[in-house]
Amino acid sequence: MSLSVSEREDLIARYARGPEQIRAALARVPDEARQWRPGPGRWSAHEVVVHCADSETNSALRIRYLLAEKNPVIIGYDQEEWARAFDYHSEPLEPALAAVETARGRTVALLRRLSEADWAKEGRHTESGRYTVEEWMRVYAAHLEGHAAQIARNLEAWNAR
Repeated sequence: MSLSVSEREDLIARYARGPEQIRAALARVPDEARQWRPGPGRWSAHEVVVHCADSETNSALRIRYLLAEKNPVIIGYDQEEWARAFDYHSEPLEPALAAVETARGRTVALLRRLSEADWAKEGRHTESGRYTVEEWMRVYAAHLEGHAAQIARNLEAWNAR
C-alpha cells in the first residue's frame, strides 16, 4: 500500500530526528559503560553507534541506487560479521556519529525532493527480494529510533548489574 504525502512527510521527519536520538542516548551512557555488553552476542553502546555509521552509510547508498539505477540490486550484509571484522570497539565514536549525521543530512535533503515517480521506484534486495523506495523509507525512519532505545536498554542493564 502506497504512502500518502502526509505519511511520507512524517517518516522523513522521523528519519531526520534519528541522529540526535542516537547522540542523546549515547550522551547518557557513562564512559565506563560504553563498551559493556549486556550479554553474550549482544552489542555494547559503542558497537551500536559504530553499526549505525556503517548501516546509515549503506542506507544512503541504497536509496540512491533505487532512485538512479535501472533494476538496481541492493546488497545485503552480515552486520554481526561487520562488527567482528572491523572490531567496532577499536573505532572512535565521534567520526561514527559524524558519519550518521552526514549520511542522514544529505539523504533528508534528497527525500524532500522526490517526485511521485521516484516514490514508486524499486529494485531487488539480495536477502528479501522486491525492495521499494517506500519500504526503504519505512525501515530507515525507525532504524535509529530502535538503536537509541537499544542503547537506553543497555544503560538500564548496566545500572542494574
